[in-house]
Amino acid sequence: MEERIYKMAFSFLKKRISADTLREFEGRGVSPEEFFTSPTKELINKLGIPQNHDFDKMAREESLAMAIDQEKRISNHNVKALFVLDEDYPSRLAETPDPPIILYKLGDADLEGEHMVSVVGTRKPTPYGLDSCNNLIEEIGDYFPEAEIVSGLAYGIDASAHRKALEKGLPTIAVVAHGLNMIYPAAHRNLAKQIIHDKGAIISEYPFDTQPFKANFLARNRIVAGLSDVTIVVESNIKGGAMSTANYAFLYNRDVMAFPGRSSDDLSSGCNLLIRKNKAHLIECAADLIEVTGWEPLNMPLGPKQRNLFPELEGDARKVYEVLKFQSNEPIQIDILGSLTGIPTPKLMALLSELEFDGIIMRFPGNRFSVS
Repeated sequence: MEERIYKMAFSFLKKRISADTLREFEGRGVSPEEFFTSPTKELINKLGIPQNHDFDKMAREESLAMAIDQEKRISNHNVKALFVLDEDYPSRLAETPDPPIILYKLGDADLEGEHMVSVVGTRKPTPYGLDSCNNLIEEIGDYFPEAEIVSGLAYGIDASAHRKALEKGLPTIAVVAHGLNMIYPAAHRNLAKQIIHDKGAIISEYPFDTQPFKANFLARNRIVAGLSDVTIVVESNIKGGAMSTANYAFLYNRDVMAFPGRSSDDLSSGCNLLIRKNKAHLIECAADLIEVTGWEPLNMPLGPKQRNLFPELEGDARKVYEVLKFQSNEPIQIDILGSLTGIPTPKLMALLSELEFDGIIMRFPGNRFSVS
């Protein structure tokens, strides 16, 4: 029996195990095949687990039988099963606290792309949200032609992100909350086919015939965040599903960005909250993405935001800017800023006013400042 079947069988165990547990098994010299074929007593001794374990012979045999059946089915549909400890498993996702043991993949997209960007948002976007999504991906494609767009194939912003990526010639990856022998929503079947046809991929942690239950969508969001360098929320209310994706990305110490909106707009309330809580950087265009990530774009102008991205400052003004930009992620109080720059308070206050007027820095309550 091929080793990948034993690896796949781990995902069918009734007792859910983590990637860290599998690493412990590996460290104790227990291969996937040995785990599923060793006598129970021998396995207990090798793993050093107590007698009241959940890995009895019957449970392991049932899991192995399910894996054998799954292997036959996915092979007939050209679906690959990526094991969390193998080299072909996406490294960004493997670094997260709870990666799927098996990741099913249909399509040719490179899950190790140099620039991985997830774009998520509400299922009922406004024209502002759709324009923001499409314009952003247009610009990303201009600056980073090899970038890959990750989203969840849902209605609204997700579908818009996939479609715009396809239009721009960017590979796009759809993370779904069900088995890969179906597409939900059904209205997006043609979109899914185009994604696969155009060097993208549909991926899932769920085996064939798994239905799109509500809880699966929340679990799916951690994969969207985990695959990406940066997660961008276009429009979302406070309880939107995109908020869970953003929170996962924040938890994983990945960059999070959000488009701002009017305080009266419910579909901007989630984005505004992320920005207000310092969980997300404000984004209006790809130049903001470049500033936050530090990615180096093609040799082309950054457009109207370039002045704010790389202000041509000299002397004390440049010193103030560099301290605010590189010393802290939080706004800095004026007395601390004076200590760090060595600029006398009266002169510093005048400089800060000029920089604020030019839109280069922002003032916060308590005479605290940060770059715009």
